[in-house]
Amino acid sequence: QVQLQESGGGSVQAGGSLKLSCAVSGINEGCLAWFRQTPGNEREVVATLMAVGGFSYYADSVKGRFTISKDNAQNTLYLQMNGLTPEDTAMYYCAKGTRFLRQGTWTCSNTREVYYMGHGTQVTVSS
Repeated sequence: QVQLQESGGGSVQAGGSLKLSCAVSGINEGCLAWFRQTPGNEREVVATLMAVGGFSYYADSVKGRFTISKDNAQNTLYLQMNGLTPEDTAMYYCAKGTRFLRQGTWTCSNTREVYYMGHGTQVTVSS
């Protein structure tokens, strides 16, 4: 059974930084990801990271500001968030899923349906 536990959320002013952490079972396999969701909206992918090989993907809205990484020894997934704006306010979810082949290349999905997710941690950015 996949275990995921997020931490590190909180309130910050615009322009500030936060680092989210997630304790993950089986961190060395498949795909790891962060999603976020605001009330009334779909849960959307923020970033994905292939456990082996390290290929990462970022949503356009966070590219250049957020960094996904992991510490295998600590079984921990991270999301470093810099330059936060009020639009980043959301519940953030750590996720783990399986990779799949697309045109002969291992790939991580951007859709929530193929991931197990934690319970989330709230990030609030004030202007």
